[in-house]
Amino acid sequence: MGPEGDAPGPPTPPVPGGLRGYRAYARRWVFLLVLSLLSGSNATLWLSFAPVADTVARHFLLSTEQVNWLSLVYLVVAIPAGLAAIWMLDSVGLRWATILCAWLNFAGSVLRSLPSMLKGTPAPFAFLMGGQSLCALAQTLVIFSPAKLAALWFPEHQRATANMVGTMANPLGILLANVLSPALVKKEDDIPVMLGVYIIPAGLACLLATACLGESEPPTPPSAGAAHSNSEKFLDGLKLLVRNKAYVVLAVCFGGGVGIFTSFSALLEQILCVNGYSNEFAGLCGALFIVFGILGALALGLYVDRTKRFMEAVKIGFCLTSLVCVAFALVSQLRGQTVALAAVCSLLGLFGFSVAPVAMELAVECSFPVGEGAAAGLVFVVGPRGCSSWCC
Repeated sequence: MGPEGDAPGPPTPPVPGGLRGYRAYARRWVFLLVLSLLSGSNATLWLSFAPVADTVARHFLLSTEQVNWLSLVYLVVAIPAGLAAIWMLDSVGLRWATILCAWLNFAGSVLRSLPSMLKGTPAPFAFLMGGQSLCALAQTLVIFSPAKLAALWFPEHQRATANMVGTMANPLGILLANVLSPALVKKEDDIPVMLGVYIIPAGLACLLATACLGESEPPTPPSAGAAHSNSEKFLDGLKLLVRNKAYVVLAVCFGGGVGIFTSFSALLEQILCVNGYSNEFAGLCGALFIVFGILGALALGLYVDRTKRFMEAVKIGFCLTSLVCVAFALVSQLRGQTVALAAVCSLLGLFGFSVAPVAMELAVECSFPVGEGAAAGLVFVVGPRGCSSWCC
């Protein structure tokens, strides 16, 4: 008989699924890049007309109200199309939803450019509105996707950061539109140039999405949470969300915040100009709002990735945002308060925007086992309702 160490032992039991190794693939960053470029492009198409509304109205012989509807259509489409987008993300898959979004975004950017490319096009408003409507359909797909991408492709310690990058690409696109449109359009003849420039990022995002995205989920999950992510059916998931008290509270608070910030971006110039502030100053306040929001989201995303204090971050962020909203409502009614208004707009972006990616991640966490698309998407569907009420 040989040494005890050489004796055959009992058969090795199978390794439980929970102990298998997890792997994060490098191509997750390509997916995030495509999604971020698509989101930023869609946001520039959304507000590209607003900073030069008067010039656009004269060029196409439209009223200012018609030009405003080229932006408002995004909010109208978001409510019914948002539910379809939620179903598609959780049923068809992230890859196909992103590719469809990219093609809708690109087709919309081309369609709205036709009245400028083809002289004498009848009913130019129909082409403009048709193109904006296609882009609005694309927005409902891209705006819900960062939370699902982070959950499926990124390890636990990178999820909030990935969510932040994908989410903040949208306000970055808004900032770009507010800066680029006035820079490109100095006179009516510059409108075709502006429309053509905005086709370029939309076309690039469409090309990258079609060529570079090969699968909706990685072959090996990046974390235990991703490995056990089994989404409920669409209708069953919605029923669970409605019955989830914590999720309902988060959806109402965050969805209302989405409506407030969307209205703030669209109406800031009108709010300030009636009290004697210039268009340039209103644009500066809008830029500060977005820039500080992106910086705050970056800092808070990195913080919660390391501490996992999602609830504390969201609660404190909501409280500070509410206080700054009250301050803005008071200061904006006073004349000559440029420094105070600039500071308040900066703080509003810092506290308000920074909460967005963290709240989306928390929505996914507190709604398990509902799919990530449904959990993150429903809070945005609530947002346009709040925005519509404010605008009305």
